[in-house]
Amino acid sequence: MTTRSELTFPMARLLAEPAGASRRYELRDITIPLDEELVEATPISGEFGVARTNRGLLVDGTLTTVLATECSRCLEPARVELTARLSEEVLPSIDVTTGQALDRTVEPDVVRLSDHHELDLEPLLREAILLAAPIAPLCGPDCPGLCIECGERLGAGHRAHDADDIDPRLVALRSFRVDGDAENG
Repeated sequence: MTTRSELTFPMARLLAEPAGASRRYELRDITIPLDEELVEATPISGEFGVARTNRGLLVDGTLTTVLATECSRCLEPARVELTARLSEEVLPSIDVTTGQALDRTVEPDVVRLSDHHELDLEPLLREAILLAAPIAPLCGPDCPGLCIECGERLGAGHRAHDADDIDPRLVALRSFRVDGDAENG
């Protein structure tokens, strides 16, 4: 598991430089907790840059991982390759020249550096992965899904069902008819 310090980067020097100054960083074998439904099958790798702007920093990069999840069609385990884009403006909490605290209420939803001018990358990585994760992951693009009759996985080995092939407990429903006029009246 990645320690917190591996994803915390000092930015005081970069904040003291003029707008346009930048740094590049590489991420290798990073593991972070995501949420109950998403689990990393492989560690996160990628690279990102941090550029000084007139207001703070622009964090921009690309990361890759593989998620271990469940196929939304057949419910079998699935591995989903994921490439996520990271692009976030980060503002300081403390003015780097005066040491005075900056008013956080002006822009309460913006990501901030720590009071020691450190960039904590973990929440940014987590958000980028969660946003890039598919809503309905598939084990493969040609996944046939489940049979609506029996619930078994479709594909090789699955037999077609006859019209008479019905659960005996549901036979009484065959005689059930909805009166169309009564429904519309």
